[in-house]
Amino acid sequence: MISRDGDVAGVDPAGGGAGGPLLAGRSVALVHEWFGATGGSENVFLAIQEVLPDAKGFVLWRDRDARRGLDLQESWLARTPLRRSKALALPLMPLTWRTLSSERFDVVISSSHAFAHTVKFRSAPDARYLSYIHSPARYLWSPDFDGRGSNGVLTVPRRVLQGADVRLSRHVHSYAANSREVQARIQRFWQRDARIIHPPVDVDHFADAPAAQRRQDRDYLLGVGRWIPYKKFDLMIEIADAAGMPLVIAGSGPEEEALRRQAARVGVPVTFERQPSRDRLRELYWGARCLLFPTHEDFGIIPVEAMACGTPVLGLRRGGVLETVVDGETGFLVDSDDPRAYAAMLRHVDGLDRDRVHAHAARFSTAVFRANVASWVADETA
Repeated sequence: MISRDGDVAGVDPAGGGAGGPLLAGRSVALVHEWFGATGGSENVFLAIQEVLPDAKGFVLWRDRDARRGLDLQESWLARTPLRRSKALALPLMPLTWRTLSSERFDVVISSSHAFAHTVKFRSAPDARYLSYIHSPARYLWSPDFDGRGSNGVLTVPRRVLQGADVRLSRHVHSYAANSREVQARIQRFWQRDARIIHPPVDVDHFADAPAAQRRQDRDYLLGVGRWIPYKKFDLMIEIADAAGMPLVIAGSGPEEEALRRQAARVGVPVTFERQPSRDRLRELYWGARCLLFPTHEDFGIIPVEAMACGTPVLGLRRGGVLETVVDGETGFLVDSDDPRAYAAMLRHVDGLDRDRVHAHAARFSTAVFRANVASWVADETA
C-alpha cells in the first residue's frame, strides 16, 4: 500500500509480496502504443515489464532503431505502410486495439498516450483492464499543446475520435496517471478518476558521477531536451543573455538552425551539444549552475535527472515541476516568460543546499516506480 509520504509498504518492488509473485497463476498482457528508440513512455513500459516479467508484450509496431532483444508482438498495422505515419494510422488505431490477438488474458495493462487504453481482447471478456496514462492524446484533447491537432480542418475528425476515445475505454477498471496534471485531464476529458504514479527516473545513474565530474566549477546554465518550439530554448538563450552567463544546450531537433542563428546574436557564449550520451549528459548536469526549464510539461523527467546531480532547477510554475521541484529548496519557479524574471532568481541559486536537491530526486527513482506499480496492480486485481 502507498503511505501518505509516497513510500510503499507490504509490496516487493520486484513484483512479489507476502503471497508470492504478483499475479502468479494469471495470464497477463502488457500493451504499449508503438515502440521507438527508448524515450520516456518506453522506459515506463520497460519498468512495468520488470514488475511483471512473465507478461506478454504487444505494440502497434516497433521502429527499426528500437531496443533489441525485447519479445514484443506487433499488430497487423506493422505489416502495412501506415507504420511509417502515425498521423495516417491514427483513425485505425481503435480498430487495431480491438483486433490485436485471439489469446485470452486475465489481466491487461496498457501504457497509453494515444489509443492503447482502448485495447480489449474479445477472447477475454472477464479480464481486468488497467491503464497507465502518459497523457490523453494531446493532438485530440489539447491541440494548444500539440500542433498536430490544431489545424481547423481537423476539428470534425478530432471530435469523432474524441467520442471514440471515451466510448471505447469504458471497460477500463482503473487508471494511473503520471502526474496531477494528467490526472486532472483524465477527469476533465474522460470523467474518470486516476491514481498518481510518477514515471521512473534513473536517478542512481545520474547521481553516481565520477569524482572529477563532481568537482566541476558549475559555471554555466544548462538546457536539455528536444529542440522544438514549445520547449522554449529560444527563451533559455534570452535568459542566459539577460543573466550574462554562458549557456549549454543539449539535445537535437528541427529548431537547431533557428536557435544557432539566435545564439550568434547574443552577448554570451552558447554551446550546442547534439545528442549527448547518457554519461556526457550526466557530466553536463554536474557542471551546470542550474537547469533552465521554462516550459509546461506533464511531468518532466529532465528536472529530476538534474536534481539527482545536485543541480537546482529554474522553471516555469506550471505542470509537472509543481510536483518535482520544491520552490525555494530544490530550485525556483517563475510565473513569467520574461527572461529578466528568471535572471533575477539566479542570484538565489547558490544559496540552495545541493545535498538536499540530490536527496529529493530519490523520490522519483525506478525502484519507487516499480513498488508503486506493484501496489496499484495488487490493489486492483485482488
